[in-house]
Amino acid sequence: MARILVIYSTTDGHTREICLRLQKVIENAGNEVTLVDVANAAASDLNTFDKIVIGASIRYGKHSPAIYAFIKENSRLLDAKPNAFFSVNVVARKPNKNTPETNPYLKKFLKQITWKPQLLAVFAGKIDYQKYSFWDRSMIRFIMWMTRGPTDPQSKIEFTDWNQVEGFGRAVSEM
Repeated sequence: MARILVIYSTTDGHTREICLRLQKVIENAGNEVTLVDVANAAASDLNTFDKIVIGASIRYGKHSPAIYAFIKENSRLLDAKPNAFFSVNVVARKPNKNTPETNPYLKKFLKQITWKPQLLAVFAGKIDYQKYSFWDRSMIRFIMWMTRGPTDPQSKIEFTDWNQVEGFGRAVSEM
C-alpha cells in the first residue's frame, strides 16, 4: 500500500471531480489517497507520502500561479518520489490536442517548470455557461466561437473521458 498525495488546482470544481474519481480508482487498487487543494498543500508534510500527483485546470490559457509556485518550491522533493501531473482543459476535447505530446497548454507548462513529471496526462474539461459570471461566460463563448466549440449560453457540456481518467489512476497506482 502506498500513501499518495493528490494536489489540485481548480477554477470551477471540475478538476476536483477528476481527483475524486482518481482517488476512488487508486484506493480500489489498495492505496491510501489524500486530496489537497494547492492553497492548502503547504500544510502537508510531503515527506510522509510515497507518491505525489498534481492536477491543474486551465483558465484563459494558463494554469494557476499557485501551481507554479508550489512546483518551484518543492521541485527537488517532487523529483525524489514517484510523481505525476495532469492538466484539465477544454482544448483537449479535440482529438489532435488530447495527449501530453499534442496539448499546447501542457507543452508550454512543461517548458516553464524545472520539475520533470514521470507520468503525464491531459483530460478534457467541462463547460457550464450558467455557472460563469457574465464576463467569463462572454469570454469563454468568444473563445469557443473562435475554436468552433459550443457557444449556446444555456450549455453544460462535459468533455471528460472518464475511462482515460480511470486508466491514469491505475497507472499512478502501478508507479
